[in-house]
Amino acid sequence: MSLVQKFATVGGATTISRIVGFVREALIGAALGAGPMADAFYAAFRFPNLFRRLFAEGAFNSAFIPLFAKELEGGGHEAAKKFSEQVLSVLTAWLLLLSGVAIILMPLLTRWIIAPGFADDPDKLNMTVLMTQIMFPYLLCMSLVAMLSGMLNSMRRYFLAAFVPILLNAGMIGALAISLTMGMDERQTGLLLSWGVILSGFAQLGWLYWAVRREGFPMRLRRPSLTPDVKKLLILMGPAMLTGGAMQINVLVGQIIASAQEGAIALLNYADRINQLPLGIIGIAVGVVLLPELSRALKAGDHDDAQHLQNRSLEFALGLTLPAAVGFILFAGPLVNIVYERGAFTPETTALTASALAAFATGLPAYVLIKVFSPAYFARLDMKSPMWFSMIAVVVNIVASIILFPFFGHVGIAAATSIASWVNFGLLAIVLWQRGDFRPSPTTLRRVAMIVLASVVMGAVVLGLDAALSSFVRNPSLGVRALTVFGIIGVAAIVYFIIVIVTGAIDREELMGALRRRRGAKAARKAEVAPLEQ
Repeated sequence: MSLVQKFATVGGATTISRIVGFVREALIGAALGAGPMADAFYAAFRFPNLFRRLFAEGAFNSAFIPLFAKELEGGGHEAAKKFSEQVLSVLTAWLLLLSGVAIILMPLLTRWIIAPGFADDPDKLNMTVLMTQIMFPYLLCMSLVAMLSGMLNSMRRYFLAAFVPILLNAGMIGALAISLTMGMDERQTGLLLSWGVILSGFAQLGWLYWAVRREGFPMRLRRPSLTPDVKKLLILMGPAMLTGGAMQINVLVGQIIASAQEGAIALLNYADRINQLPLGIIGIAVGVVLLPELSRALKAGDHDDAQHLQNRSLEFALGLTLPAAVGFILFAGPLVNIVYERGAFTPETTALTASALAAFATGLPAYVLIKVFSPAYFARLDMKSPMWFSMIAVVVNIVASIILFPFFGHVGIAAATSIASWVNFGLLAIVLWQRGDFRPSPTTLRRVAMIVLASVVMGAVVLGLDAALSSFVRNPSLGVRALTVFGIIGVAAIVYFIIVIVTGAIDREELMGALRRRRGAKAARKAEVAPLEQ
């Protein structure tokens, strides 16, 4: 399977989850709008999510995957199994302790860290505390899910680990369906959503444990012990924690500042949900596949292959992210209207959300390119350099948020996040270049130039069609609006891909090969899922 096919496997599974996620967000928007309960729920949900991405997806995976891959390649199945059981035991014990302490201290954490701006509204503050306490064990589930996903990815089993997040969306949609059917009020809806989150976490954990067991890793809990291998993991996790969580820290900082503006947290979340579609599909696909592949190449001493992997990842990431960013910036209003504007989500809310989306989108390429360049450090077990770059980015984000928020409100916070991401990416790329660990090939440079050209032309097409079809884009009928908006997106996409294919910005031979092997890839995915259905 080629690198692009591996990206497509993860991206395809993530796409399904993200599409279902849009359904979830549209239902939340219809049920809660951008009012106090929406603010409270998103503030509560973001806190355990911050820790999940900080400890699990960020720090843990960055440190665990190279070490597990090393054990699997060097020591074999039994060595890898022993290492994973040691890590599982220590991780479970530590997370249980953290969760217990956090739940007890949640009133203080909410008042001083999660949403200090809620202090003037006791009901809103108390609901945030209660929902955060309900959802915080989600951290335990997702940290263990991250470990199991890392094991599957190291064994090149990418699809299942990328697919399980759909269970979170399914659980929340189920809760919303019950709420809307039974006519629950906003408070009851928020609590039901919180229980849907935690139940989905246990469902994801159970599914992936079964998948790992089917791969020959029937792990059991041992007495927690800080063995040399576990200590090495923890040492590597320290710097990686700040590296992988920089964006999440930026989001938390933005939330703290935004809590001073009524509805701002919900507006930023709605905008970020759309922005996360390409970031999730492309960024996650690159990050999931590139780290284990680079780790294997470097362990084998194949530096040419490592350069090839990075060049192809750069082309793939920009080829899909740049046109998405242009579309979000130029066409934000119609997109937000189609996705959210119904029920409690008013035209005014649409305009405010669209402004935030455009600001977020200016940093979209940087968000994804960070996923391309960070694995080059992690695969070489250099966790400290990305850590320092991330800390610099966090400082930039805080300063920019404080400066921009008084003038631009929630849009300033989104813009500050984008600025910080470009700073982070720039530092990663410059140092890799200086060390000689990455050199874009002439072919890659030419392809990137053609991608930029195609994106500019595509943007002009979007603006022209939006102006020409303005009456249809803003038609009172949702069906007419949706048909027009998706038609414009389709035409713009066709124009973009014609240009990149004709100019060679996309490898035509690999594209045709991937299309020819599409049926085979589908059959392989079905075979991978089949054992879990038995």
